[in-house]
Amino acid sequence: MARILSIDYGRKRTGLAVTDPLQIIAGGLATVPTSGLMAFLKEYVSRESVERIVIGEPRQPDGRPSENLERVRQFVARLRKEIPQVPVDYYDERFTSVLAHKAMIDGGLGRKARQNKELVDEISATIILQDYMRANPHKS
Repeated sequence: MARILSIDYGRKRTGLAVTDPLQIIAGGLATVPTSGLMAFLKEYVSRESVERIVIGEPRQPDGRPSENLERVRQFVARLRKEIPQVPVDYYDERFTSVLAHKAMIDGGLGRKARQNKELVDEISATIILQDYMRANPHKS
């Protein structure tokens, strides 16, 4: 089997998470500057077997598109051109930042550590991936 990679896309930085090769466990991979995201993904896919990429679909709590959705769609169009061999799925990312902060508190991280936006982005990507795997067991 191959890994599933998830993306919590942001204007400045992007959180990434990935499954193990058997697609049992999702874990944080990295947080990278969005300006270098495509290069990071191309390099990662060249050395690891990636079956699918899941990207958070930003929406308002009421389901309407968020202001970041158009940027995400533009990035996905580019991603599909540059890495055409890996299918890309959108997955609703509502509340992942809130859940990431809750996970940090539950994990005993102090206030200063919880202000680390890179860590929040990576945990958010992990939550997106875990939720995706739960909702789509047939795809993993």
